[in-house]
Amino acid sequence: MTELLDSNLIADYLFDHPHFFEEHADLLARIRLTSPVLGRAISLQERQMEILREKIKIQDLHMADLLRIAHENDEIANKFQTWTRALLAVRNDSELPRALVDGLQTIFNVPQVTLRLWQLGADHADAWYAAATSDDAHIFADGLSTPFCGPNKDFEAALWLAEPAAVQSIAILPLRSDNAPEAFGLLVLGSDDPQRFSAEMATDFLSRIGATASAALTSLRG
Repeated sequence: MTELLDSNLIADYLFDHPHFFEEHADLLARIRLTSPVLGRAISLQERQMEILREKIKIQDLHMADLLRIAHENDEIANKFQTWTRALLAVRNDSELPRALVDGLQTIFNVPQVTLRLWQLGADHADAWYAAATSDDAHIFADGLSTPFCGPNKDFEAALWLAEPAAVQSIAILPLRSDNAPEAFGLLVLGSDDPQRFSAEMATDFLSRIGATASAALTSLRG
């Protein structure tokens, strides 16, 4: 307890007297510390330089990480803009679902994408995206407040994809108008990579895709 108290007193004294080492410059050269980097005794100045270099190294790594994230975000934003622009270029409402699905596959490099819509107008009742879906699928869609991401556990929505047996991870996005409680469809993204749509991933960007898809497809409703 005495050693700890003395150490604290010494530290407090040095803190309160910043000119101590200026007045005892020779002491700096005589103090030897063990370097965790070099594994030998070094002077106090050398140890301070080591600490400074380590701080700079950590800052450089942090900056590199920030630049990487910024680059990835910029790339995603450009892809999202390209996809949205493709949807706006569609002139026939009935072509929107195909443009939406194909755009996600090609622009975002998602292996498998499809969707199912219900409560559609009569003009779209026989379209591929209006194929029959169960009440359970509707209940599941209504219960999704955010996109589901995770392993494919034999979801009905996975069976709508072209090759359901190859799907290892899946993202299921609810489609609804103006945050209505009931969904009018599901957008399904599948991958053979188990980590592509993991349960731990953030869903903010997928939510934006779902919101944009919902706005674009609302015109097909009855």
